Amino acid sequence: MSSRLGLMLVICAPSGTGKSTLTARLRAEFPRLGYSVSCTTRAPRPGEVDGRDYHFLDQAEFLRRREAGFFAEWAEVHGNCYGTPRQALADMLAAGRDVLFDIDVQGAAQLRASMGGCHVFLLPPSLAALRARLLGRASDDQAVIQKRLANAPGELACAPGFDYWIVNDDLDAAYDRLRAVYVAEGLRPALNPGLLDAVVHGPAA
Repeated sequence: MSSRLGLMLVICAPSGTGKSTLTARLRAEFPRLGYSVSCTTRAPRPGEVDGRDYHFLDQAEFLRRREAGFFAEWAEVHGNCYGTPRQALADMLAAGRDVLFDIDVQGAAQLRASMGGCHVFLLPPSLAALRARLLGRASDDQAVIQKRLANAPGELACAPGFDYWIVNDDLDAAYDRLRAVYVAEGLRPALNPGLLDAVVHGPAA
C-alpha cells in the first residue's frame, strides 16, 4: 500500500491546561510524531547542540531569513526571536514524517495560513480550575502566575479558529480524545494520495 504524507498537528492551550503532559504522552506512543528544529536568536543553554535542539542564529541573520520568507511562522518572545523553517517542515511532511507543534495562538495562526495542518485547542474545565492548577505549581512565582492568568482569556478567545476542542477535565480521557484526533486525521484522503489507486490497480511495478 502507498505510504501517506506527514500530518502537521498544532496544539495550543493556556498555560496550566496540561498541554506538555498530553503531548509528551502522544509522542511516547507514536514515535513517528516528531518536532521540527526551530531557529532562535537566543544563546545556547548548557548541553544544547546547534542543529539538534535549535539552529542558533544572530539577530541579523534571523531577520534576513525572515524577510526572505524562510519561516513558516516566527515570534519574538522575551527579546529573542524564534522561527520554524518552512522548507525543512515541508520536506518532513513530504517524507511522511508527522510533526507536532506545541505553540502559542499567534504562531498557530501563521502556520494555518502558510502550511495548513490540524489545529487542536486544549481547554481547562473552567477558569477557576485553571487558576487552581497554576497556583498549585510550586515552581512559578506569583508574578508569572498572574501574567499567565491574565493571558488566558485572550488565548481562549482564539479557540473558535481551531479544528478541535478538547477539555482536559480528566487526563486519561483528554488523552484518549487527543489520540483519536491524531489517528483520525492521518486517515484523510489528502494525506493518502496514492492509496485508492493502489487498491484499485495494485502496487506499481
